[in-house]
Amino acid sequence: MQDYEESVSFLGTWGPFQRRVFFLLCLTTVPCGYNLLSVIFLLATPPHHCHIPNHSNLSQDWIQASIPVQQVAEQQERSSCNRYELDLVRNLSAQGSSPEVLLSSLKQEGCKDGWTYSTEYYQSTVVSEFNLVCSDQWKQPLTSLVYFLGGLSGCFISGQMSDRFGRKPVLFGAIAALSVFSSAVAFAPSWPVFTVLFFMLGLGQITSYIAIFVLGSEILIGSTRVFFSNLCLPFVYVLSMMLLPGTAYLVRSWRHLSLIMAVPGLACIPLWWLVPESPRWLVARGRLREAELLLRSAALENRVEAPHVIFSEAKVEKATSQKAESLSFLDLLRTTNIRYITLVLWLIWFSVSVSYFGLSFNMSGLYGNPYLNYFLVSVVELPAYAASWLAARSLPRRLSYISFTLLGALALLLIQITLHSHPALTLSLVLLGKFGILAGTGVLYMFTGELFPTVIRNTAMSSCAMFSRVGSSVSPYLLQLAVFYQFLPWIIVGSLSLLSVLLCIFLPETFRQPLPDTIQQMVTHGSPLLASRFRWPWTSTPPPKDDGKSAKDQSTAPEIICTTHL
Repeated sequence: MQDYEESVSFLGTWGPFQRRVFFLLCLTTVPCGYNLLSVIFLLATPPHHCHIPNHSNLSQDWIQASIPVQQVAEQQERSSCNRYELDLVRNLSAQGSSPEVLLSSLKQEGCKDGWTYSTEYYQSTVVSEFNLVCSDQWKQPLTSLVYFLGGLSGCFISGQMSDRFGRKPVLFGAIAALSVFSSAVAFAPSWPVFTVLFFMLGLGQITSYIAIFVLGSEILIGSTRVFFSNLCLPFVYVLSMMLLPGTAYLVRSWRHLSLIMAVPGLACIPLWWLVPESPRWLVARGRLREAELLLRSAALENRVEAPHVIFSEAKVEKATSQKAESLSFLDLLRTTNIRYITLVLWLIWFSVSVSYFGLSFNMSGLYGNPYLNYFLVSVVELPAYAASWLAARSLPRRLSYISFTLLGALALLLIQITLHSHPALTLSLVLLGKFGILAGTGVLYMFTGELFPTVIRNTAMSSCAMFSRVGSSVSPYLLQLAVFYQFLPWIIVGSLSLLSVLLCIFLPETFRQPLPDTIQQMVTHGSPLLASRFRWPWTSTPPPKDDGKSAKDQSTAPEIICTTHL
């Protein structure tokens, strides 16, 4: 069977065509990165206390004293949800009593007149406008959950749509959804309407990134693919993430911020006419004529001569057979050689996502300016992805992932020692933990892409992203666990990172191995014990034997996402 990359090698690796695709795909990453932290700023909970109406005829000292003081994390803080009974406070004030002496014995009541919110960092948020505090506090993490469930649904739908209808329509459909629903969110009249629109906004966020990753990995070849998928794409993603804290600092109103978040997506829509479809996907779907037309156009752009026949008859027959083979989400679990890899990766992606987003949500418990804290947490992703790119060039995948993630897990577990006594050291440990988890995630994206075959790669990547969104859906509730034990959120995120390290040991190594084209070509070595345990009674058919033909196919698998030379 003729090698796909050998067939398109006449184009080279860094001509005008590749440069155009490279930079345009990096630009399309900006909308999804820019929207990622929106859940943190739109749903921020400013410091608040019960509102004391002006008609209460109380002096400023009595207004201050009418809010009870309570002990929170070894510090004295004003109550957020209670006040002393206002009628009794008025009577004491009229009698000329001292507030410091008498108020502590009074009964307390809820915030019957609403709340007063601090405007030090936020002019308005969804929480402050719709009063998602105290008895309605459960609505705030639920809204975050709905956002991530939107991402989960998008991953479940988009993976199969991308493998069936193409990478390009799914990519630009997700970008359009980001812009449309980000604009619509700004006009939400109530919390239920906001929640529904926020679900639709989450639908497009991770979907667009996965589509960009797969499209770039299939169009670009050789060292250019490594440079794109492991360094430049994550770098642009992080840089666009860093733009949002700066924008939120300048635009303190959540409605105005939502409108601004729609701008990058709208600016990317015209790129539809400049970004090509994946020729590799066209070949896999049996659309050889369209693939050859695209490649000949690329050859003209690169000023090279295309061969008279780009794909051999063997390639045509293979593409036709793959087109007839309709693969779905269930094919990720159908045979032994793909099932146990799929299940292990789902657990790893879930664990890493809980750690990543749990760390982000727990940032609200740290001291200092929230915009600066989130900016620093975003900046540290740049060296993290650079480290994962360097590791991709010369280190095995399992060793790289285990080393980075173990470093992050240990840093997060040490936070409980320094949380309240050394704020600067705590922030340093948070940044080190974020560095380790993100560097490991960079390796994990590449590792996952190398483990799955072309015919189902986008579905597999989307399924992993779906379980990642399950983890991110759980993460908003981590902060609530501090009620039982203040260090529990940090212990959980560190322990889940350790769990993902343990699970990675059971995966086969893909370093310097050819990438599979079909499920039968997947690497079957790894943990036989684990593979034997992941066997369903209705799918007991063993994987195909490794005969001479399959060995030949495996030795000439068509692509390698990562190489050791640049």
